[in-house]
Parts: sequence; C-alpha cells; structure tokens
Amino acid sequence: MRARSAGRREAAAGGTDAEGGLFHELATAVAALSEPRNLRSFALPYPGFAQRALDRTVMRCIDLGEDPPKSLPELWEWCRGRTADDPLFDVPPSLVTPDTTLVHAIGLMPTRACLEVASQGSADGVAAEARTLLAELEARCVSAGQYQRCRRFLAHHPVIQQEDRYTPGWDKSVWTLAKGLYRPMDESLLTDGLAMRCRSCGLPGLLDRRRDPAPVPGRPVTDGEAWCEGEECPRGDAFDLIRDPRLSLILPLSLRVFLVLPHRVEEEALNALDHAGADYEAVPGHLCAYRLRATGAGTLDVRMYDRVQPGLLAAHLARDAPLADHTFVVVPQRLAGRASYRTRFTAGLPAPLRERLVLTTPDSLVPHIWARTR
Repeated sequence: MRARSAGRREAAAGGTDAEGGLFHELATAVAALSEPRNLRSFALPYPGFAQRALDRTVMRCIDLGEDPPKSLPELWEWCRGRTADDPLFDVPPSLVTPDTTLVHAIGLMPTRACLEVASQGSADGVAAEARTLLAELEARCVSAGQYQRCRRFLAHHPVIQQEDRYTPGWDKSVWTLAKGLYRPMDESLLTDGLAMRCRSCGLPGLLDRRRDPAPVPGRPVTDGEAWCEGEECPRGDAFDLIRDPRLSLILPLSLRVFLVLPHRVEEEALNALDHAGADYEAVPGHLCAYRLRATGAGTLDVRMYDRVQPGLLAAHLARDAPLADHTFVVVPQRLAGRASYRTRFTAGLPAPLRERLVLTTPDSLVPHIWARTR
C-alpha cells in the first residue's frame, strides 16, 4: 500500500520543476480558463483540460492528507492562496519565487507569474500565442516598416475606445491591418458594467470586488483595493473609467502581457541605441529581439523582456539557445534593481551561457555593449 501511495504521489507531482508538474498544469489551466471563450467552463461539465487539472490536484491533496477543492470555482479560489513553495508542489525556488501564486488575491485573475509559468517550455503557451499572432500580422504587411508601425500601434493601444478612432493622427491603414487582433471587452474585466484602464501601463484593472462593488468616479484608488494586469504600477488616482465598454475593443491577453508590457523597455533600449548611433535589425521569430550590425565583435543580440520571474526567464533563454556570441537581456530598472533578481537570473543559466548573456537595463545597455566591443 505504501509503495502504491508513493507511486501515486510521484505521478501526481508529475516532475520536480515548473514544467510538466502540477504547478505548471494548474498555471496552464488558470490561463486558459481566463480566456473569454472559456468563461462558461466553471459550470459542469468542465472542459477536459480543467477536469484533468482538478483531478490531479484532488489526488495530490488526498495523498498528503489535505482537503481538496471539490469544484472548478473552488480550485480557482484554492490557487489564489497556494504559493509555489507549498508541499503540494515540487517547484525548485530557483525557478519560481516561493511566494508566487497563480491567481491574484485582489484581481482574481491569473498573475503575471502564472502566465510566465504557463508559457514555460510549451509550444502552445501564452507567449507562443503572442508570437503566432504577430507572425500572422507580419505576413499581412507589405514591408518591415509597415509591420513595425502596426506592432507599435498595438503596444500603445491595448484598449481601443470608440472615440479613439476619431482622434487626430489615427492611422487608418494600420487599423485596417491590426483591427482583426482586437475583440470585445472581456466580461470578467467589468464591474457593474464599467471597465477600468491603468494610466501607467494602459492595461485593464479591477477593484477588489469583495470590498467595493463598483469604481467611483473622482475617488482615488488605494494600492490595497485595486489590481491591474501590469501588477506593479503605482496606484493612487491611477485609473481611467471606460463608461461604455460595450463599444470598446481589447487585445488578447497574450499580446497585452508579452507585447504591451515589454514594449516600454524595448522603446527605451532602442532609443539608447539610436542615440549612440548603433545600427540594428529585428530578429525574426522573437517578440522583442534585435541584432546589432557591423560591431566588429562577432554577433551581438539585444532582447527586451518584462518578466517577473528571473529563474523562468533564464530557463527560457537557456532553452532558446541564443545563437549570438553575446546577448544583452534588457529588463526594466525596477526589476534589475531588486536584490535577488540578478542573482536568480544568473543562477538559472547554465555555466557556458553566463559569459554570453548579460542582464542589463536600458540606461546601462550601451555601456555594456561598449565594454564587449572595445
């Protein structure tokens, strides 16, 4: 009986990392269930991927003598309180920070860490969907310049309100190519028929619906009662109300998180390269990647990310096997400045890559390039 129980525990854990184990399967399920097409999945019968995640969680709880969630809504609430260091999971702290949850405590939506875990090592993960959508957009464009204009438009317009289309400077040719990527505002992002948009990152936000059922125009929003998809934006009076979201359109979650969020650091890094007179070109097949031309120091790539989990970022880059002699990984200063971020990133890289991959920020990018090319 003990041998069988141990075997069940090993099968239930499904691995010792954030890829293929229970934590990864739950992250994938949470990310999928947040999509508008799956909003009705919380009613029986559950879709197969959700039922499998629930069954696997129940088995793991029973093996460890804990009360399991009994339904998909209970599983969602359960994921809101369970952290990555919970004994139910077997996630190395080098991959995912121990206090990581999959469902945000206030927004009750997938956390950014959840989406990063769900994208890890998956050919059809959230980040892969963003790459596919952008590749399809690029195929519709007649030139690289037109594609870059469309891409920039998406990054600056994660949410489109009806009046936006009548503002000066609206590019109808870009809108014709890009509008197919937008869809109606998700019902899960509405509170009493209103939507909120963060003034800092431009992404949707929500109030803590357990405390305040609806946003109040003119009243500042405090940090403890609000959430936005960027998760790390300053609060205060930091949201705009979208009063008639039925007339608004929004980008898919994959593009909001893996294009819109890193675009700010991408623009800052490219501005630094332009100011330094560097010549570069986009690297096909990547979300935010460029190759420097004529450096005289081998091939040098610059990749821009806004990822909250440095261990997962390192694992992604290691799996992606950068072909350049040196790759500069540019992240926002707020991330690079954290005491453990750089340490976790470096520790997550295989030893042969630690000299080839340089973690930097937009302000430090050019000095780091000069140091490698002189």
